[in-house]
Amino acid sequence: MTAAAPKPEILAAFEAAKGFMPAGEGLALYEAAVAAGALGLPLLEVGTYCGRSTVLLADAARAAGVTAVTVDHHRGSEEQQPGWDYHDPETVDPELGVMDTLPLFRRTLRTAGLEDHVIAVVGRSPQVARIWNSPLGLVFIDGGHTDEHATADYEGWAPHVAEGGLLLIHDVYPDPEDEFTGQAPYRVYLRALASGAFTEVSATDSLRVLRRTGAGVRGPG
Repeated sequence: MTAAAPKPEILAAFEAAKGFMPAGEGLALYEAAVAAGALGLPLLEVGTYCGRSTVLLADAARAAGVTAVTVDHHRGSEEQQPGWDYHDPETVDPELGVMDTLPLFRRTLRTAGLEDHVIAVVGRSPQVARIWNSPLGLVFIDGGHTDEHATADYEGWAPHVAEGGLLLIHDVYPDPEDEFTGQAPYRVYLRALASGAFTEVSATDSLRVLRRTGAGVRGPG
């Protein structure tokens, strides 16, 4: 992939947004998104939260003349709920008492000047994937960390990655001590490699970048 880096104002918007992706992984995500944008197809992420990574995808999409798509129900994943380490009280709707990261996400995009380059799909990943029927230049899996959710994201979206397109998986932690935070994404990553459909391109901390180089990835198994 050709080295690419976001402009300072885009990197500043990324760093100012709520989220958990460190800058090093963000730069690797941006580089992959720029490379995938050359295919002329949409770039899609699963797991929006408050739009931190979306800023980078959207800017890469803007440069390539394509669209970034982000899918999330905006009610937070398991570890973001009250009582867990990753919970942020500012993401709770004060009237309903439940998480709602959609307003924060929209504020992030507005501040970064990227609203016109993103389609935000509010819904659960498997439901959206079932009705999706277009090829994608990039799929970035960064949703729930249970086996149920990570597997559903992989099975739902990996088949839509175009030949030569990229599959990115975040929070890949091989150490069994990270069972809750990264073992499910790690198992999905291993499954992608074992499928014969994807070849690893790079690894940056917990981010894995794979390229579709073969057929496969259909249904469970």
